[in-house]
Amino acid sequence: MTTLADFDAAQVRVKALRSTPGPADLLELYALFKQGTQGDVTGSRPGLLDIKGRAKFDAWEKKKGLAKEAAQAAYVKLVSDLETKYGT
Repeated sequence: MTTLADFDAAQVRVKALRSTPGPADLLELYALFKQGTQGDVTGSRPGLLDIKGRAKFDAWEKKKGLAKEAAQAAYVKLVSDLETKYGT
């Protein structure tokens, strides 16, 4: 079981990666973080010209219904996987 302390520690560890993860990994990190801290996505989808905003909104929206605790656990696991892949 992942605790809030594990989630907080993962947020610090992800910033210490040697390389920046790819766009797909960054979107997954973003979506899990937002779902784990704020719950389901709110607001309206950004306009067509806001490509980055739309991608982030869509990634978060895919996590709709995922419990905060489950999102936090998935975030911690993803950070561990990225540490293996990119090093710290």
